[in-house]
Order: sequence, then C-alpha cells, then structure tokens
Amino acid sequence: MTDGAALVGRVLIVAGSDSGGGAGIQADIKTVTALGGFAMTAVTALTAQNTEGVFGVHPVPPEFIAQQMEVVLDDIGADAIKLGMLHNADVVRAVVRVIGDLGGGPPVVADPVMFAKGGHALLEPAAMDCLRRELLPRADVVTPNIPEAEAISELTVGTVEEMKIAAERIAGLGPKAVLLKGGHLDGDVLTDVLYADGRIECFSDDRIDTRHTHGTGCTLASALATGLAQGMALRDAVVRARAYVRTAILSAPGFGRGHGPLNHAHTVAPFGRGG
Repeated sequence: MTDGAALVGRVLIVAGSDSGGGAGIQADIKTVTALGGFAMTAVTALTAQNTEGVFGVHPVPPEFIAQQMEVVLDDIGADAIKLGMLHNADVVRAVVRVIGDLGGGPPVVADPVMFAKGGHALLEPAAMDCLRRELLPRADVVTPNIPEAEAISELTVGTVEEMKIAAERIAGLGPKAVLLKGGHLDGDVLTDVLYADGRIECFSDDRIDTRHTHGTGCTLASALATGLAQGMALRDAVVRARAYVRTAILSAPGFGRGHGPLNHAHTVAPFGRGG
C-alpha cells in the first residue's frame, strides 16, 4: 500500500444500484469521491427506481458478487468496506465469506438496507436470521434506521431512550459499534445514537423540513466508511459524516416528484437548490 492510498482512503462498496442516482452504489460513489476517497464497487443488484419508488429488482448471482470483491481486493486493496443492499441469505453468506477470508482486514461498515424510502422491501424475510448470525458479528459499525433496528433487535422503537436500548441490543449480536439513525421518529429534533465501547453518545440537530432525503442512509454509511478508511477515529468519522449529509440535504437540487436526491457534490461544485 502506497502512502497516497493510505491518505486517500480506498472504499470497497458492496451494494445495489439505483437508476435514479440518489441512493445505492451511485450515492456511495459520489459520497466517497466528494470526501476525497477512492470508490470501488461490487454490485449486488440492479434496480429500476426513481424518486417515486422501486419498480423492479434484478439480482446479481452471489458468486459474481464475490468475484467482484475478490478481484478488487487482490489488486487494489481496501482501507474500508461498506455494505449496503444484500437482498438474500445466499448473498449475505457470499459477502461474509470474502470478508472472512481477509482475516481481520479493513473496517466493515454495514448499512442493513431492508426497505427503500417508499417502503419497497429490499431484503428477503428469510435473510434476517443470516444477517443477525453471520453478518453483524463481522461488522465494525452497523448503521440501521428505526425500522431496520426494530427488525434486527425485535424491539419497538418510538423514543430516543428506546433507541439506546435497541442499539445496545444490536451491539450484543456482535458488531463493534452501532450508529442508530433517528430520522423516522417524530419531532423537531433529529437524534442519532452511537453505541461503542459500552458507551452511548447522542448527536442531535434541528430537523430539516424537506422531502429531498432519498439516499440519506446510504450516504451517511459511505461517508462514515470513508472517514474510517482515511484513518479517522470512529467518533470523528461520525461527526464529519453527519455534517456532510446535513449540508447535502440543505443544498439538495430538488429533482423528482417524490423523495428527491441529495447534493452529494457540495464539497466539489456547490449549486443552488432547484424547484
């Protein structure tokens, strides 16, 4: 590994594609690049979607997902791995096998994508047990939103205090840290909960009143992975990632009739919000 590679931060993204460009692989690549990292990809599924919803999913065979990961890791290497949409148990197992073969390699940020913004299911129900038993113990950080945290922890989460309990429950399944995102709770203040090293820390901001929030989860996880790839401490990476996402929402271009995309390029070429 060259000094340049260590400085930049190489992030291998394992996730689904979003034809609308707001979430998934497309959001991940934009985020890593905007934060100065180098993005590589293993595509797990092709989706036909826009700001109004997901209209079709075309899965990639698990063995080909693994091959994408293996050839990239063998040649270029990675300073962090970001996991997104892993839609069934066979895909989860294929990805876990490749990560396991690294033998304690780069940090793994797992965003347990289960539902699209419009509610479309992106994880087969039968895959949940595999995710809990095989993937979470391999993760350095897992970044669920409220519905995902409820599914993983089997708890009801309706308050910040319940977020803390769910985060601790999820950490008990094996990941080193949990960043539970609070955007689905009601209220004028949005709070995310970080559980790491047996301690809880809350990060709060005023809620932004907007429908342009498509891909916020993917974006936050990729920003966090980029920070870790660049050698940042976990808390510092969380702080930078949250600030990056907040500005991306505030400067969103206003595209689409539904849940619009963020302005991932605000660090590179800021532009005003559209209609």
